[in-house]
Amino acid sequence: MENFDKNRYIEECEAKLAEKFRQIDNIACFNQAKVCDAFAENRIAVRHFAGTTGYGYGDEGRDCLGKVFASAFGAEEGIVSPHILSGTHALTVALFGLLRPGDTLFCISGMPYDTIRGVIYGYDNGSLKDFGIKFCCCDLVDGKFDYPAIKMGLAEAKVVYIQRSRGYELRDAFSVDEIEEACAFVRENGFKGCIFVDNCYGEFVEKREPTEAGADIIVGSLIKNPGGGLAQTGGYICGKAEYIDLIGKRLTAPSIGLEVGSHALGYQYYYQGFFMAPHTVAQALKCSLLIGEAMAGLGYKNYPPLDELPHDITRAIEFDDAEKMVHFIREVQYASPVDSFVTCEPWDMPGYDDQIIMAAGTFVSGASIELSADGPVVPPYIAYFQGGLTYEHGKYALSKILDKIV
Repeated sequence: MENFDKNRYIEECEAKLAEKFRQIDNIACFNQAKVCDAFAENRIAVRHFAGTTGYGYGDEGRDCLGKVFASAFGAEEGIVSPHILSGTHALTVALFGLLRPGDTLFCISGMPYDTIRGVIYGYDNGSLKDFGIKFCCCDLVDGKFDYPAIKMGLAEAKVVYIQRSRGYELRDAFSVDEIEEACAFVRENGFKGCIFVDNCYGEFVEKREPTEAGADIIVGSLIKNPGGGLAQTGGYICGKAEYIDLIGKRLTAPSIGLEVGSHALGYQYYYQGFFMAPHTVAQALKCSLLIGEAMAGLGYKNYPPLDELPHDITRAIEFDDAEKMVHFIREVQYASPVDSFVTCEPWDMPGYDDQIIMAAGTFVSGASIELSADGPVVPPYIAYFQGGLTYEHGKYALSKILDKIV
């Protein structure tokens, strides 16, 4: 492309996005107030940052961290633990806490993300299926809930499962309004059990969380949105007290529940990360819109649509060509602060059905709230771009990408 001025092109993209950036800042201010109120309500003090050892009886930092998350997310109780290893682990603990042999897990948002599939119906690996728990899935219609099919599947369900984000599917993430509508429909049709939302990538993107819109349980990872880029590991589970009690007994032991659980390194980064999260999520959303606007202007299809605010922090960019997809993801790695010299290669990543290529030159290994990109190397060759602790880093990465693809 002759006479292409990348700096002017980026400025033009920013000008088109100015009103959406203003709206994102407004959401961040609203959510920052929610978090500050949650800290004040639970009287957080320096002592809550201290670590404990052994059994962790009376660990105020652990207990109040769960209360802060619950307060901010409009939930009754919360579990926030560095001993939860990932979003998939948090989902696993929660599902095993809620379901019993003979129960049915009913997913109404299409087939779940790759890593949770083996948890649900893997063979002879300790999956829910191995414990006699049945699974039923309702496909989406044009990326939206299929209400007639949902109604037919509710009779046997013990837990209704919704995956908010797209995973590796080409659909929009569900908005909180859409989740609220689905929750209301499920209740109107007589469902008495638990409505369960995989909230990964969605925290603080809107002014409400699913627990403020009819969901009984929400689950997520601390190395995504709610960790604010500071949490070094961990996950959270928030919702109704009766369900949190059951899940706590699976996290530890049925006879102990949430009375134990120490963390010798302390909790400062978890509190501080949650405090930073509304701002950090806003930065990631701006990065997503900027990369989307720029790639769309060069003829690349990408999702979600640029005429509306995103409902999570991920953006899917379609290349229809393996080499172009791989080059894009490599440029994200080359623009990273950590391991910028590494060339990404597709590999058989544990828990995934296809070879994955992943750029994650992050301070916290694999942290999706930091600038990163990944995807399965299969047609139509879609790169999933997410994160950005600062908008400036996203803008820098876009400059490097434009150098390569224009």
